[in-house]
Amino acid sequence: MTLLKDHLTVAREVRDMNWIKTALQAAIELEHSTLPLYLSGMFSLETQNYTTYNLIRSVVMEEMVHMSIACNILASIGGTPEIKNINPGFPRYGLPGGAEPDIHAVVAKLTLKQLKNYLRVEMPDFLLPDEYREESYPTIGSLYTAIKDAVKQNEEEIRAAMKAGGKSNQVGDDIGFTTMTYVEGEDPLPQIYAGIEEILEQGEGATSRTMHAGPASQGEPSHYTRFAEVYYGHRFELPEGDQEITRENEADFFKGYAVPFPEVVNVLMVPKDGYEAILRLDPDGDAVRKNIEAFDATYTQIMNDLEIMWNGPQDTEWPTFGKAVGSMTELRVLSCFNIMRSEIPTDIVARLAELYPTEHQDLADYSDLSSPVFYGPRFFNTNVQP
Repeated sequence: MTLLKDHLTVAREVRDMNWIKTALQAAIELEHSTLPLYLSGMFSLETQNYTTYNLIRSVVMEEMVHMSIACNILASIGGTPEIKNINPGFPRYGLPGGAEPDIHAVVAKLTLKQLKNYLRVEMPDFLLPDEYREESYPTIGSLYTAIKDAVKQNEEEIRAAMKAGGKSNQVGDDIGFTTMTYVEGEDPLPQIYAGIEEILEQGEGATSRTMHAGPASQGEPSHYTRFAEVYYGHRFELPEGDQEITRENEADFFKGYAVPFPEVVNVLMVPKDGYEAILRLDPDGDAVRKNIEAFDATYTQIMNDLEIMWNGPQDTEWPTFGKAVGSMTELRVLSCFNIMRSEIPTDIVARLAELYPTEHQDLADYSDLSSPVFYGPRFFNTNVQP
């Protein structure tokens, strides 16, 4: 895909319909990339309930909504959402397209270190440290703001495209998917702006100086706020006095009801080869591989079903949607009940520095190599993996 930095360095006055469509596809891929990051942390919790699980799960649900909104906006202006071949390619620095290049994006268990990555993804721009501001594309929100500005510059062409319609579907449901429909005599553009605002308010580089979403989201805590509650171990609560939250005093705003850090399965961060070097040495490698590949196959099928939802026959959209939702539950079962119950032999853990000389420090940083270590889901899209 075209790098996000290439989108944002295009002069504003020449950001045309082509630019908008390509930028929206970049947004789809960026939104999707958050799912393996957050799901791997959520699946690693020993108890799939309680506050931390529910906080992460709520963010995951809304990331799916954000991806769907981007798909619907693109479809509404005559574009075609491309989903089945999306491949974030973790581990990596930065998110797909080159956004937020300082992030070390890895598929790993939930730790304070990984939570810092989550917070960086969702960080509102008013809390960005100065060193991140020097980046030309420091937040996902910067892309959405650019898209919104480009829509305003091309309003008449956007209206004409929405009136003409396209070949891709609009997908909606009961968890907040914003659809874009043209009604004769009504201006369709507010629907696009509302969709973008929903994404910006809930997270990913929010542009307002608030820790909560707006009225359309019933004032719920932003994604950043929810992850910060897990990180600081307390719910968000305004301190006494008239204080405005800053990077320096942020911890003072998280001293409410306790959010105990959960028990977590000690999953080994997924290396670039998806555990291949380990599986070849593991006496139970064939059985573990079967479970890992079953997860990958289900994950890939979800990607294929999402492609069909937007680009397949409209009369099969809802059954396909239901199938994809069911497969999401299957991912949890395959991960928590199968893959993460397989321990990596201690003699192989002792050889990780030899097996992964360039990744060993990362494996040690995101996993406790002094305790029993387990496999985890790797989120390989088999449509594109070699």
